[in-house]
Amino acid sequence: MEHILSLSYGKDSMACFGACELLGWPIDGVVTAEVWATDTIPADLPPMVEFKAHADRIIKERWGIQVEHIRSKRCYQDVFYMVANGENEERAGKIYGWPYQRGPWCNSRLKQAALAKIRGVQYIGIAADEPNRFHNLSDAKRSPLVEAGWTEADCRQWCEENDLLSPIYTTATRGGCWFCHNQGVGQLRLLRKNYPDLWALMLKWDADSPVTFKPPRRQWVTDLDGPETRLVYADDDDTVEREECGYWKKLPGCTVHDFDRRFALEDEGLIAADDRIFRWSMLEEELNYRWF
Repeated sequence: MEHILSLSYGKDSMACFGACELLGWPIDGVVTAEVWATDTIPADLPPMVEFKAHADRIIKERWGIQVEHIRSKRCYQDVFYMVANGENEERAGKIYGWPYQRGPWCNSRLKQAALAKIRGVQYIGIAADEPNRFHNLSDAKRSPLVEAGWTEADCRQWCEENDLLSPIYTTATRGGCWFCHNQGVGQLRLLRKNYPDLWALMLKWDADSPVTFKPPRRQWVTDLDGPETRLVYADDDDTVEREECGYWKKLPGCTVHDFDRRFALEDEGLIAADDRIFRWSMLEEELNYRWF
């Protein structure tokens, strides 16, 4: 039976090489699932593309293994524009668009489908100090890190010592897909600034998507006659300052165009990137905000 290392190029899966050496576990092959934005544009940003090539060379030289890069038959854009069938009445006849936060189609259709082809024992990068992930382990999925007792800190140290530490840990480079709907505002801001062509593609997708980039959210509205109450805590501790009446107002999800407008206001100096009191409603009050 073959023993295959599933490589994500993060510190934990990368450190599996060192843990396997320590344990004497065999590695018969190394597989990584690649996602592509389009048929010609990778999901990784250039610094990660360069690092993967660098890591592949070291793996080949030191362990004599050529990393196998596998991918789904479809790219992200292909599935994005697929028309949903009638199983979900709300989405039937519409394109998929942006994935939902829960049960995203991108993970199942683009990554897991490719990795499901792996046969034999699969090594995965779960560290010894991640007990909340141990339920993913089985006879067919094993973690050399757990067996060796390596923590996440140990994994990082091993990668640093072996020139295999991804730039995501030392720079602002994003390690996942540059179009991921789970990334934070800081990563989106950098994408718009450093890769305008990719940002333009996201705006194109966003205009076509029936699903918002970020899901609908709630905002608390204080109202003396409101049907609900909530506790208000002090900023610096868990002390309850007061109890107030009000209600939760449902707000629409944020689009990439919303983020684009926000960043444009930052560029003009009308709001600060680290403004803690930023509210998305400011985008609708743009002219009034400019006067102040």
